[in-house]
Amino acid sequence: MKLRTKILGGYCLILALMMIVWAVAVVNLYQLGRAGEAILRENQLSVQAAESMINHLERQDSAALLFLLGDRKASLEQFRDNQVEFAQWLGRARDNLTEQGEDRVVADIDSGYRSFLSLFQDMTNESYDDQQKALIFYRERLLPRFMEVHKSCLVLREMNQKAMERASRHAHLLSVKTIWSMTVVGAAAGSVGLAFSILLSVILLRPLAAMTRVTEQLADGDYNVTLEVPAGDELGLLASQIVTMSQKLKAFHDLNVGRLIAEKRRGEAILRSIGDGLIVVDEGFHISAVNPQAARLLNLSPGEAQGRPVSELLPHEQLIAIIRQTAETGEVAALSPEQTEIFFGDDESRQYFRFSVTPVRSEGGRQIQGIVILLQDITRLKELDRLKSEFVLAASHELKTPLTGISMSINLLQEKADQWPDRDRELVRVAREETDRLRALVGDLLDLSRLESGRVEMEIEPMNVAYLFEKTLAAFYDQAEAKKLELSSWVKPETPDVLADPTKIAWVISNLISNALRYTPEGGHIRITAEGDQARVYLAVSDDGAGIPAEYRSRIFDKFVQVKGDSKAGSGLGLAICKEIVKAHGGSIWVDSTVGEGSTFTFVLKAASSAVSMKPSGENNHV
Repeated sequence: MKLRTKILGGYCLILALMMIVWAVAVVNLYQLGRAGEAILRENQLSVQAAESMINHLERQDSAALLFLLGDRKASLEQFRDNQVEFAQWLGRARDNLTEQGEDRVVADIDSGYRSFLSLFQDMTNESYDDQQKALIFYRERLLPRFMEVHKSCLVLREMNQKAMERASRHAHLLSVKTIWSMTVVGAAAGSVGLAFSILLSVILLRPLAAMTRVTEQLADGDYNVTLEVPAGDELGLLASQIVTMSQKLKAFHDLNVGRLIAEKRRGEAILRSIGDGLIVVDEGFHISAVNPQAARLLNLSPGEAQGRPVSELLPHEQLIAIIRQTAETGEVAALSPEQTEIFFGDDESRQYFRFSVTPVRSEGGRQIQGIVILLQDITRLKELDRLKSEFVLAASHELKTPLTGISMSINLLQEKADQWPDRDRELVRVAREETDRLRALVGDLLDLSRLESGRVEMEIEPMNVAYLFEKTLAAFYDQAEAKKLELSSWVKPETPDVLADPTKIAWVISNLISNALRYTPEGGHIRITAEGDQARVYLAVSDDGAGIPAEYRSRIFDKFVQVKGDSKAGSGLGLAICKEIVKAHGGSIWVDSTVGEGSTFTFVLKAASSAVSMKPSGENNHV
C-alpha cells in the first residue's frame, strides 16, 4: 500500500467518525425540537381556549347579576357579546382534542353551557314582581349551572397544563439523552481517531527516524550504513535511495579525497607564494585564510589570525566599511586610488598599501560566500613619489632665480628693441613669451609641490556658494561674450554654505571654467551648478565641448597628462592642482564626459555647520 493511500485512508476514517457524530447530533436535536414544538402547538391552544371560556363565562355571570339589579338592557348586551366569544373558543377547544378524556370534558362544557343559556333565557322571560324570588332563582338554578360549566373549564385547562408539564419533562429527558449520546459517540469517535493517529504516526515516524539516523551518519562522514524499511510504499523507496546514495558517496569520497587534499595544498602554496598580503574573510566577517605576508602585517601567525573578526585585526574604519558594503551589495566599490591607500606602523617604520576588495560568489553567483582583500605594498612607490616631489620642488626653486634674471634681461632688451630690425624684435618677443610660459610652469610646479607636501596653509571658513559663483564668473563674462558662449550659474535653493578657503576654491572653479572656454566651440554653453544637503555640497562645471576620450578620464587629474594630439592643451598641471586643493579640503573631484557632447567636472566640499551669508546674490546670471 502506498503512503498516500495510508494517509488518505486515515483521513477518510476520521471523516467518517465525524459524520457519525454529526448524524447522531442531528437526530437528537430534531427529536428535541419536535418535543418542544409539541408542547407549544398541541396543548397551548387548549389552555388558551379554557382560560378564554372561563373569562367570558364569568362576564356572563356578571351580566346575570346586572340583570337582577335592574339594568336589563346593559345586562342582555353584555351577555350576548360574551356568549358569541364563548361559543367561538368552545369551537376551538372542540377542534383541538389532544388528550385522552378531553372530548368528554368538552361535551360536559357544551351541555352545561346550553343549560346555562336556557336558564338565563327563562330568567329574562319571567317577570318577577318580587326581587327576592329572582335572587332565589339565580342562587338555586342559574348559579349552580354556572359553577358546573366553570368547573369543567378548569378541568380542561388543568388537563392540558398537566400534558404540557409531561411534554416538558419528556423534552428534558430527551435533552439529557442527547447530551449523553453525543458524549459517548464523540468519545468513541475521538478514541478511535486518536488510536488510528498514533498507529499512523508510528507507521510513518519509525522509518523516518531510521532514515534520520542514517543521514546523521552520512553527515559525519560514515558511509557504511544499513537501512531496513520493509514498507513497500514511498518511504521504502526513499530508504533504498538513501542506501544507494550512501554507496555512491562512499565511492566518490574514496575517489576524490586525495585530489581534494592535493588541491588544498596547492591553494595553500599559492597563498604563500603571493608577494602581496592576502586576507580571506567569510560571510560572518571572520578571517578564514591569510597568507604569511598579510600575517606579518597583523603581527600574528596565520593560525592565530584565522577565526578572528576582521575589524579587530584591521583597525581601518574605511576599509572595514568597504568590506561590509561589498558583502551587502555584491559589487566592487568604485574608489579613487587615494581612497584605496592605507598604512601600517608608526612614522619611522610606516608601510603603505593599496587594497582591493573582491567578493567571492557561490557557483550560481547569487550568494556572497566571502571577501578577498589584497594588500599591495606601495611603500616604495610612495617613497619615489616623495623623492620626485622633493626634486620637483628643489628644481623649481633653482629654476625660479635664473628665470627671474632672464626675464629682467629680456625686459631691458625690449626697452631698446624699437630701433632693432623686425627679425630681432620678433626673437626678443618670442623669448619673452617662452620665458613667461616657463615661469608659469615653474610657479605651477611650486604650487603643486607645496600642496602635495601639505605646506600650503588653508584658511577654511564658511562661504556662500552663490556669492562665490558671482565673483568668480565676473572675470569670464568678457571672454565668453567674445567667443559667443553662454555662461550661467545655478544654485539649488536651500543649498548650505561650504567650509572652504575662498581663494583656493575660486582658483579651482576658474581653472575649470578656463578649460571649458578653451574647448567649447562658438555658440556653446558653460554652466556651473551647486546643490547639496547638510553634510556635503556638490559643485560642478559643465560644457558642451569636445569631451575627453575614455582612456584619459581616469588619468586626467595626474601631473603632465595631456590628451594626445590636443593643440590647445596647457602644461598638464592645472587639473592636478585642482585635485590637490579639493583633496586638502577633505573632498574629491571627478569628471563625466562623452566625446563630442561635452564634460562635467564635479567636486565635493563639506557643508558648514551654520550658514553664514556673505552677500545675497541672484540665482542665475547669463551672458
